[in-house]
Amino acid sequence: VYTFGRRGQEKNLLLDEDQLKERGLTIRWVDRGGDVTYHGPGQLVGYPLIPLGRVDQNAYLPEVDYTGYLRRLEKMLIVTLAGFGIAGGQFNGLTGVWIQPDVYSRCPRCRPEDRQKPAKIAAIGVKVDANGISRHGFALNVDPDMSFFEGIIPCGLNEPVVSLAELRDPVPSMADVKQAVMEAFSTVFDFEMTLQDDFTV
Repeated sequence: VYTFGRRGQEKNLLLDEDQLKERGLTIRWVDRGGDVTYHGPGQLVGYPLIPLGRVDQNAYLPEVDYTGYLRRLEKMLIVTLAGFGIAGGQFNGLTGVWIQPDVYSRCPRCRPEDRQKPAKIAAIGVKVDANGISRHGFALNVDPDMSFFEGIIPCGLNEPVVSLAELRDPVPSMADVKQAVMEAFSTVFDFEMTLQDDFTV
Protein backbone atom coordinates (compact mmCIF):
# COMPACT_ATOMS: atom_id res chain seq x y z
CA VAL A 1 0.00 0.00 0.00
CA TYR A 2 1.15 3.52 -0.79
CA THR A 3 -0.33 6.06 1.62
CA PHE A 4 -0.46 9.79 1.02
CA GLY A 5 -0.67 12.18 3.96
CA ARG A 6 -2.27 15.60 4.13
CA ARG A 7 0.64 17.19 2.24
CA GLY A 8 0.76 14.40 -0.33
CA GLN A 9 1.35 15.28 -3.97
CA GLU A 10 0.37 12.95 -6.80
CA LYS A 11 3.54 13.83 -8.71
CA ASN A 12 5.46 11.78 -6.10
CA LEU A 13 3.79 8.60 -7.38
CA LEU A 14 5.95 7.26 -10.22
CA LEU A 15 3.79 4.32 -11.33
CA ASP A 16 0.74 4.41 -13.58
CA GLU A 17 -2.47 2.46 -12.93
CA ASP A 18 -1.33 -0.57 -14.92
CA GLN A 19 1.98 -0.75 -13.05
CA LEU A 20 0.20 -0.44 -9.70
CA LYS A 21 -2.15 -3.27 -10.64
CA GLU A 22 0.71 -5.44 -11.90
CA ARG A 23 2.54 -5.08 -8.60
CA GLY A 24 -0.61 -5.56 -6.50
CA LEU A 25 -0.39 -2.06 -5.01
CA THR A 26 -3.22 0.14 -3.77
CA ILE A 27 -3.26 3.82 -2.83
CA ARG A 28 -4.86 5.34 0.25
CA TRP A 29 -5.18 9.02 1.14
CA VAL A 30 -5.05 9.37 4.93
CA ASP A 31 -5.22 12.17 7.49
CA ARG A 32 -1.69 11.89 8.90
CA GLY A 33 1.01 14.46 8.29
CA GLY A 34 3.56 14.15 5.51
CA ASP A 35 3.58 12.98 1.91
CA VAL A 36 3.74 9.51 0.36
CA THR A 37 5.27 6.36 1.83
CA TYR A 38 5.10 2.60 1.38
CA HIS A 39 3.65 0.09 3.85
CA GLY A 40 4.14 -3.63 3.39
CA PRO A 41 5.43 -6.92 4.78
CA GLY A 42 8.79 -6.61 6.48
CA GLN A 43 8.05 -3.26 8.09
CA LEU A 44 7.26 -2.74 11.74
CA VAL A 45 4.44 -0.21 11.86
CA GLY A 46 3.49 1.32 15.19
CA TYR A 47 0.51 3.60 15.80
CA PRO A 48 0.74 4.84 19.41
CA LEU A 49 -2.54 6.11 20.84
CA ILE A 50 -1.46 8.49 23.58
CA PRO A 51 -3.32 11.33 25.31
CA LEU A 52 -0.95 14.20 24.65
CA GLY A 53 -2.92 16.93 26.39
CA ARG A 54 -5.95 19.18 26.37
CA VAL A 55 -7.02 20.72 23.09
CA ASP A 56 -8.17 24.34 22.93
CA GLN A 57 -11.18 24.22 20.58
CA ASN A 58 -10.74 27.92 19.77
CA ALA A 59 -7.10 27.60 18.76
CA TYR A 60 -5.74 26.49 15.39
CA LEU A 61 -3.24 24.11 17.01
CA PRO A 62 -3.78 21.93 20.07
CA GLU A 63 -2.04 23.00 23.25
CA VAL A 64 0.27 19.99 23.17
CA ASP A 65 3.94 19.64 22.36
CA TYR A 66 3.33 18.20 18.91
CA THR A 67 6.92 18.70 17.73
CA GLY A 68 8.25 17.26 20.99
CA TYR A 69 6.14 14.15 20.44
CA LEU A 70 7.67 13.67 16.96
CA ARG A 71 11.19 14.09 18.36
CA ARG A 72 10.47 11.49 21.07
CA LEU A 73 9.24 9.00 18.47
CA GLU A 74 12.48 9.57 16.59
CA LYS A 75 14.52 9.12 19.76
CA MET A 76 12.69 5.87 20.52
CA LEU A 77 13.59 4.47 17.10
CA ILE A 78 17.19 5.68 17.40
CA VAL A 79 17.48 3.83 20.73
CA THR A 80 15.97 0.74 19.08
CA LEU A 81 18.49 0.78 16.24
CA ALA A 82 21.40 1.32 18.63
CA GLY A 83 20.49 -1.96 20.29
CA PHE A 84 21.25 -3.67 16.97
CA GLY A 85 24.53 -1.81 16.48
CA ILE A 86 23.13 0.68 13.96
CA ALA A 87 23.70 4.39 14.52
CA GLY A 88 20.58 6.28 13.50
CA GLY A 89 19.95 9.97 13.92
CA GLN A 90 17.76 12.95 13.28
CA PHE A 91 18.06 15.19 10.24
CA ASN A 92 17.67 18.90 10.92
CA GLY A 93 14.37 20.16 9.50
CA LEU A 94 13.09 16.72 8.47
CA THR A 95 10.99 14.15 10.33
CA GLY A 96 12.01 10.50 10.51
CA VAL A 97 15.10 8.51 11.42
CA TRP A 98 18.16 8.63 9.21
CA ILE A 99 21.33 6.64 8.66
CA GLN A 100 24.47 8.67 8.00
CA PRO A 101 26.30 8.23 4.65
CA ASP A 102 29.26 6.34 6.13
CA VAL A 103 26.87 3.69 7.48
CA TYR A 104 24.52 3.71 4.48
CA SER A 105 27.44 3.12 2.11
CA ARG A 106 27.57 -0.48 3.45
CA CYS A 107 24.25 -1.17 1.72
CA PRO A 108 24.87 -3.62 -1.14
CA ARG A 109 21.78 -2.43 -3.05
CA CYS A 110 22.37 1.30 -2.85
CA ARG A 111 23.26 3.21 -5.97
CA PRO A 112 26.84 4.55 -6.13
CA GLU A 113 25.56 8.11 -6.58
CA ASP A 114 23.64 7.83 -3.30
CA ARG A 115 26.52 6.63 -1.15
CA GLN A 116 27.36 10.09 0.10
CA LYS A 117 23.77 10.80 1.14
CA PRO A 118 21.93 10.03 4.38
CA ALA A 119 19.19 7.40 4.01
CA LYS A 120 15.84 7.17 5.77
CA ILE A 121 15.21 3.96 7.70
CA ALA A 122 12.00 4.99 9.47
CA ALA A 123 9.18 7.26 8.35
CA ILE A 124 6.92 9.11 10.77
CA GLY A 125 3.54 10.66 10.06
CA VAL A 126 1.13 11.54 12.84
CA LYS A 127 -2.05 13.37 13.68
CA VAL A 128 -3.40 14.68 16.97
CA ASP A 129 -7.20 14.42 17.08
CA ALA A 130 -9.69 16.82 18.62
CA ASN A 131 -9.37 15.03 21.97
CA GLY A 132 -5.59 15.43 22.04
CA ILE A 133 -4.98 11.74 21.23
CA SER A 134 -2.10 10.83 18.92
CA ARG A 135 -2.98 8.90 15.76
CA HIS A 136 -0.91 7.18 13.07
CA GLY A 137 2.80 6.81 13.88
CA PHE A 138 5.95 5.24 12.46
CA ALA A 139 7.09 2.65 9.92
CA LEU A 140 10.50 1.08 10.53
CA ASN A 141 12.06 -0.76 7.57
CA VAL A 142 13.18 -4.08 9.01
CA ASP A 143 13.26 -6.34 5.95
CA PRO A 144 10.69 -5.22 3.35
CA ASP A 145 10.99 -5.56 -0.41
CA MET A 146 12.80 -2.27 -0.99
CA SER A 147 11.96 -2.24 -4.70
CA PHE A 148 8.50 -0.91 -3.81
CA PHE A 149 10.11 2.38 -2.79
CA GLU A 150 11.21 2.83 -6.39
CA GLY A 151 7.59 3.49 -7.35
CA ILE A 152 7.42 6.70 -5.30
CA ILE A 153 9.47 9.67 -4.20
CA PRO A 154 9.32 8.71 -0.51
CA CYS A 155 8.05 11.56 1.67
CA GLY A 156 8.49 13.83 -1.36
CA LEU A 157 12.26 13.83 -0.82
CA ASN A 158 14.95 12.82 -3.27
CA GLU A 159 16.80 10.88 -0.60
CA PRO A 160 17.44 7.14 -0.48
CA VAL A 161 15.73 4.71 1.89
CA VAL A 162 17.30 1.73 3.59
CA SER A 163 16.31 -1.22 5.77
CA LEU A 164 17.80 -2.85 8.82
CA ALA A 165 18.34 -6.01 6.74
CA GLU A 166 20.63 -4.10 4.36
CA LEU A 167 22.84 -2.91 7.20
CA ARG A 168 22.86 -5.86 9.59
CA ASP A 169 23.95 -9.46 9.12
CA PRO A 170 22.33 -11.55 10.40
CA VAL A 171 19.02 -9.76 10.01
CA PRO A 172 17.23 -9.36 13.36
CA SER A 173 13.94 -11.21 13.57
CA MET A 174 10.73 -9.19 13.60
CA ALA A 175 10.03 -10.55 17.09
CA ASP A 176 13.37 -9.18 18.33
CA VAL A 177 12.72 -5.79 16.72
CA LYS A 178 9.24 -5.63 18.28
CA GLN A 179 10.71 -6.37 21.69
CA ALA A 180 13.42 -3.74 21.22
CA VAL A 181 10.83 -1.14 20.15
CA MET A 182 8.70 -1.92 23.21
CA GLU A 183 11.67 -1.54 25.54
CA ALA A 184 12.81 1.70 23.90
CA PHE A 185 9.26 3.07 23.91
CA SER A 186 8.89 2.24 27.60
CA THR A 187 12.12 4.11 28.35
CA VAL A 188 11.59 7.18 26.19
CA PHE A 189 7.89 7.66 26.99
CA ASP A 190 8.04 6.32 30.56
CA PHE A 191 5.33 3.71 29.96
CA GLU A 192 5.12 0.11 31.10
CA MET A 193 4.32 -2.07 28.10
CA THR A 194 3.51 -5.72 27.50
CA LEU A 195 3.40 -7.73 24.28
CA GLN A 196 -0.11 -8.96 23.43
CA ASP A 197 -0.88 -11.98 21.27
CA ASP A 198 -2.58 -9.78 18.66
CA PHE A 199 0.46 -7.47 18.30
CA THR A 200 1.11 -8.15 14.63
CA VAL A 201 2.61 -6.49 11.57
